[in-house]
Amino acid sequence: MAIPVKLEAFEGPLDLLLHLIEKNKIDIYDIPIVEITEQYLDYIKQMETDDMNVMSEFLVMAATLIDIKCRMLLPKEVDEEGVEEDPRAELVQKLLEYKMYKYMSLELRDRQVDAAKSLYREQKLPPEVALYKPPLDYEQLIGDMTLNRLHDIFKAIIRRQEDKIDPIRSRYGNIEKEEIDMDAKMLYVEAYAQEHGHFSFRRLLEKQSSKMEIIVTFLVVLELMKTSKITITQERIFDDIMITWAES
Repeated sequence: MAIPVKLEAFEGPLDLLLHLIEKNKIDIYDIPIVEITEQYLDYIKQMETDDMNVMSEFLVMAATLIDIKCRMLLPKEVDEEGVEEDPRAELVQKLLEYKMYKYMSLELRDRQVDAAKSLYREQKLPPEVALYKPPLDYEQLIGDMTLNRLHDIFKAIIRRQEDKIDPIRSRYGNIEKEEIDMDAKMLYVEAYAQEHGHFSFRRLLEKQSSKMEIIVTFLVVLELMKTSKITITQERIFDDIMITWAES
């Protein structure tokens, strides 16, 4: 006989199977697969829907039930531990999970309906009450704090701040770029060489006021050597370098 049910009453094949089990008062852990499969197939025959996605879900479940039905007729399989495998075990697990989520959704829906019946009034307090602040109890605020303990805490904080300071980098000031005129330094060295004729390279560098001036002076000396305006001599290794103005 056909089951007088409507498709709209079920959200999917698991919902239909759960309905059939509860309607027939069947133990979900011991489903008579033959009886349930016949009732399920009878319902499939009465379905009238143009939605192939919905129809395909019910047909897949029908194929699953038929497969389980066939496996129930075959000799029972045994796993590695010697325990007989139940072809219905996977289906039972899915039904139990679906049943749990379904009842949870029904509980949440009931709570939503009950919450919609509750109305809350906005809080309205007189201004003098809303602005009221209880006076501070300084004794409770301070607690067991004493002047000596506050002093120890202050020293500990200062010590931690001092530990964060880099003892080397903190002494550096702002590094400013020193501008040296290469042409002016060239004229200076040429004038110095013409005036002295033969002089020590070390003595020339000692007259410079900064490291940048020493570097620029060294570059100027190299340039004058390149243009053959000066000559460089050194009698022995590590001796002082002597500069001679070539045009003298």
